[in-house]
Amino acid sequence: MQWGRLRGLIFEVNQRERERERERERERERAMRRRSIWAWVVAIVCFVVLMIVTPAIPQSQEYHDFADQRRFFGVPNALNVISNFPFLVIGLIGLVLCYYRNYFKLSLEGELLGWTFFYVGVAAVAFGSSYYHLEPNDARLVWDRLPMTVAFTSIISIFIIERIDERKGTVSIIPLLLAGLFSILYWRQALHFSSVNYLNLWSNILYWKINLSVKYWENCLVSMKSYVNDGLSMESYLFSADILKARIVVVSQLANLQCQHKLTNSMFFDDLRPYALVQFVPCIAIPLMAILLPPMYTHSTYWLWAAGFYLLAKVEEACDKVIYDWTYHIVSGHTLKHLCAAMVPVFLTLMLAKRTIETDRKSLLKTWKVSWTKVKVNGNDQEVSYSAVSVVESPA
Repeated sequence: MQWGRLRGLIFEVNQRERERERERERERERAMRRRSIWAWVVAIVCFVVLMIVTPAIPQSQEYHDFADQRRFFGVPNALNVISNFPFLVIGLIGLVLCYYRNYFKLSLEGELLGWTFFYVGVAAVAFGSSYYHLEPNDARLVWDRLPMTVAFTSIISIFIIERIDERKGTVSIIPLLLAGLFSILYWRQALHFSSVNYLNLWSNILYWKINLSVKYWENCLVSMKSYVNDGLSMESYLFSADILKARIVVVSQLANLQCQHKLTNSMFFDDLRPYALVQFVPCIAIPLMAILLPPMYTHSTYWLWAAGFYLLAKVEEACDKVIYDWTYHIVSGHTLKHLCAAMVPVFLTLMLAKRTIETDRKSLLKTWKVSWTKVKVNGNDQEVSYSAVSVVESPA
């Protein structure tokens, strides 16, 4: 009897403990949900404030004036076109390995989708960038930048899956891709809603309305004279005037639509601010997250190698003509930029091929802090950790 009571008591205690654990889990989920909402709110507010306080960044037409414009075998800007071929190679290789017997050992939900978008974007860069460099202009530059935004945004979602939360990272893939698409569309087709443009818009509409009103009321007066001269009744004239008024309203509405359409098409401008965020925020966020957040897989340092090569690619892009002069017109900085940027997916592919599940999840920063180093102690090389080095205060 006592044994039965004891078992019932143990069962009740275990039940209460499981209930408390479920409650703590629900509380953690609610806290995570609140933090996510606040993070999105802060990000949106920061973006809106940034768009308000900063001036528009137009696309400089000098960007299309590359140093190396030589033609080989009838191909204009040949080296800038050919140097995109590595993107196609590594993109296709990565895409095949993602689906070939799970070669990369992708274990988390959404990882396969995220890396698929990444490698599709990398492979598409070869076509988009080559198409642009055949005849550099703003219209073709869209197809150069669109695949890159796919790669950038998919990398961010992959990092969220691996380092922050698997479910949230999976859900964020499509919204981030749409954000990248929005940045391109905003650059090419964004209506400038400034006070000057509002005044221009409504002044044009008012001008159309006044002209139409004057025209039709002139017709109304002519009709009135004709009615008086012909001896017709006032009711007939008023009926005709009502028809003219209705015509004025209809044509004024058509004038509104036509004026808005005309001004909308003429007031599109190029603004690179959203695209700059999509491109450069991952360049800052990914190295920081790689250093500060504990990884789920090994070989996290490959992220830093990839970020380093992308930074080098941007430097080479900025020094296009300088490098072209330094190399005695052999190769330009933009060509080298393509080759260095192609090393980013190369390092990430090597990382995927080599990495395994990290059993002891520690951030790179923590790993570096407790890493071993050789120091001189009494003339001998000894391995000690940083945490083991005692601090000796010097005498005053």
